[in-house]
Amino acid sequence: MSSAQIEIQLIASLVAIACAIPGTFLVLRKMALITDAISHSILPGIVIGFFITHDLSSPLLIILAAASGVITVILVEFIQKTGLVKEDTAIGLVFPALFSIGIILIAQNANDVHLDIDAVLLGELAFAPFDRLILEGADVGPKSLWIIGSILLITLGLLFAFFKELKVSTFDAGLASALGLSPIVMHYGLMTISSITTVGAFDAVGAILVIALMIAPAATAYLLTNDLKKMLLLSVLFGVSSAIGGYWMAHALDTSISGSMTTVLGLVFLFVYLFAPDKGLFSVLYRQKQQRIEVSLLTFLLHLGNHKEEEERHVKHLNEHINWQKVQSKSVLDLALKNNMITIDNDIVSLTNKGKNFTTEAIDYILTNKNSEIENMKDRFFLFRG
Repeated sequence: MSSAQIEIQLIASLVAIACAIPGTFLVLRKMALITDAISHSILPGIVIGFFITHDLSSPLLIILAAASGVITVILVEFIQKTGLVKEDTAIGLVFPALFSIGIILIAQNANDVHLDIDAVLLGELAFAPFDRLILEGADVGPKSLWIIGSILLITLGLLFAFFKELKVSTFDAGLASALGLSPIVMHYGLMTISSITTVGAFDAVGAILVIALMIAPAATAYLLTNDLKKMLLLSVLFGVSSAIGGYWMAHALDTSISGSMTTVLGLVFLFVYLFAPDKGLFSVLYRQKQQRIEVSLLTFLLHLGNHKEEEERHVKHLNEHINWQKVQSKSVLDLALKNNMITIDNDIVSLTNKGKNFTTEAIDYILTNKNSEIENMKDRFFLFRG
């Protein structure tokens, strides 16, 4: 493995970590789309900074670009608070306008500047190792590595310093205010860090990968845990592993590095979305099927409790009178037998003592807790679930 390959993977990994931290809080605050807005609306700040300094490596560009990102957030919230449009509409109005202002400034004052779609939208990590930082004649590595590394250190420092404040203001802004914290300060602090991170990563990886690294790892982690610390760690893990895996995918296919990394992020999210233990699609579908069978079981047990006639308690009654299909009938009977709720003698179904207790409690529970779920009660009676 060459030094350039190591540097590319290191830069991508640092970008993934730097994006995962603010991205986690943005996903939890349901503000993931704001990343897309910031990644485009920073262009006016970059252009104005370049006009002032005539130096693309000047720190002023990062400062003005970050300020442009914060202005985006302020404008989006201002429009949203009018109540005339929703947040997604406000984002769709603000960032194209600011991005267009940047384009107009370039067209009017720098016609000879070429906006490369690959560099701006996709980025090109392959070129990052060639843009070196030279200090007193010594080569200390790629500029992107130092820029994103510095931003990551600042982000980590702020995370450790204000973790509790961020956590409280993210989950309960009212409680944060009552405790003397300022949700507004936390909010705009988070937006500032998101803007700075976006700007720092923009040159190396491009807007598309920045958005993907901000949102996809955090969204993937959210499907696996409800613990904030674990979510942050999982976000970092998914981001770094996808960045490295995407690089080697690009190496094997001889294609865009940033595009491959984004693709791997999407595939990882899809896998977790389908197979996550609690929130995955298949798990949700299984629980829904389970709940339907359990509801059918409850209905059947209540029916048995209300009827003493044998014809009403005959196995065939499930199909003939309750209009259940044979598969559903068998599932209900099997579940009732497993949980020792019923006995079957000559195809006549009878409630056991446990079944009678369950139906009695269920009726009382339904009458006295109309707006409450019956899951807690079922947990006490059901050894086996549907």
